[in-house]
Amino acid sequence: MDVDLFDEIQRLRQAGRKAAVATIVQIRGSVPSFQTAKMLVREDGSTVGSIGGGCVEAEVWAAAQDVIREEKSRMMSFDLTDDSMAESGLICGGTLEIFVEPVLPNPKMVIFGAGHISTHVSRIASVAGFRTTIVDNRPVYANAERFPEAEQIYSESFEAAFEAIVPTANTYIVIVTRGHLDDQNVLRWAVGTEARYIGMIGSKRKVRTIFQQLESEGVTRDRLERVMAPIGLDIGAVLPEEIAVAIVAEAIHMRRAGFKHPLSKKLYQTTAQ
Repeated sequence: MDVDLFDEIQRLRQAGRKAAVATIVQIRGSVPSFQTAKMLVREDGSTVGSIGGGCVEAEVWAAAQDVIREEKSRMMSFDLTDDSMAESGLICGGTLEIFVEPVLPNPKMVIFGAGHISTHVSRIASVAGFRTTIVDNRPVYANAERFPEAEQIYSESFEAAFEAIVPTANTYIVIVTRGHLDDQNVLRWAVGTEARYIGMIGSKRKVRTIFQQLESEGVTRDRLERVMAPIGLDIGAVLPEEIAVAIVAEAIHMRRAGFKHPLSKKLYQTTAQ
């Protein structure tokens, strides 16, 4: 049965999977396809649709793998009058441009702690396109009345949430619990996951103390270096709303900058001395 390309894009996004879509955006002369033709390339290399076949499609398929990995769009140009194209059996006499763009799932933000900062983080993150999950062991705080936009709410123990939540490269973890020990316990779990972003609130002294404790337990330095702490971009935030803006902005920066750490700021090397 034929698969509708747009339905498949929606299905992949809902499943948290990445892909790339190649679209012919311009044609000059004679080419073996038509303008706006599309091909979807999934992470596993399988495809839906076609942009004409042949070596052009093969090159676009290979480029799509890079687009999926790097999460950055790419424009490709082909001259089908070129001798190399003729040798491949494409004797057309035209040129075409193909735009290859990533298809990304909506990012998920898991917020540990359900206090004042968390309510603002969840709301702002939701507006920015994140699907939020709230975790706190206090049902009076972690509930749908306080977090109507949250996709999921865990109001039992943090440990129960650790068992239920499986962070991926599409997950952003925000640690803003009510106490030092809870932050430490959550961070111990978080650095062992595949989460794309991990941020923890606290002073540099608190962060240093927690990092040293976790390192004494055997947590490796490279894992701790992933943590953004103190959390949030340094915009001079004071009010809970301002702190929330700084936190979400940092998560957005991490999302858009790709997997390389985008910010040279206070990390392990400056807080664990």
